Amino acid sequence: MSLVISDLHVDVLTEDGPKEILKGVTLTINPGEVHAIMGPNGSGKSTLAYALAGHPKYQITSGSVTLDGTDLAELSVDERARAGLFLAMQYPVEVPGVSVSNFLRTAKTAIDGEAPKVRTWVKDVNQAMGDLGLDSSFSARSLNEGFSGGEKKRAEIVQLQLLNPKYAILDETDSGLDIDALRVVADGVNRYTGQGDRGVLLITHYTRILNYIKPDFVHVYVDGRVVAEGGPELAAQLEETGYDSYIAAARAHA
Repeated sequence: MSLVISDLHVDVLTEDGPKEILKGVTLTINPGEVHAIMGPNGSGKSTLAYALAGHPKYQITSGSVTLDGTDLAELSVDERARAGLFLAMQYPVEVPGVSVSNFLRTAKTAIDGEAPKVRTWVKDVNQAMGDLGLDSSFSARSLNEGFSGGEKKRAEIVQLQLLNPKYAILDETDSGLDIDALRVVADGVNRYTGQGDRGVLLITHYTRILNYIKPDFVHVYVDGRVVAEGGPELAAQLEETGYDSYIAAARAHA
């Protein structure tokens, strides 16, 4: 069973009407695999993440996405989460008036279908926050309101640890992080993948996070398509050569 993306085409809704962003993405993430998608700004990497999660602004026009055999296009956003899909957003949304602890417990209840036991849940939350370098008092703050960039990303990985989905999409989780925060966040992701049966789609511009989270596969993404694939060595090549040759090749075949 896997997260299977087959010839996916996606339009984004703009003021001027639909605009095609994804132009035939094919990718399979098996349990236990870490896939890194790398590409320049504007190539559609975040569009892929939001389309998989079910954002209404992004419409699948053809192709398919299945999670362990279930067609995600037939599921609402919350149903996709219950099926085992998780999105760590590039820009986490502020939710004034909703505390981190209430948000986490509500999310856990919605996914599991029953509320977690209070005693063990408080212990689990404190453990997860401690693992991410957050004080237990952090749970009383309104979700993402007034958080630094590093705090927002750490809070996302706290959610990942506690909700423990089958597949995680991490959309530029490294953006805005200093080196210390990057290590902490990467350690959290590695604890999640260390279970051995969890799949990760890691979206990033840069190779630095791949020094801490080792991908099994690297995919180069340009103009809404995967244009090259390889192992970790491909990321090292990109560090040296950049994306220019891939962009030029994509334009030549457009």
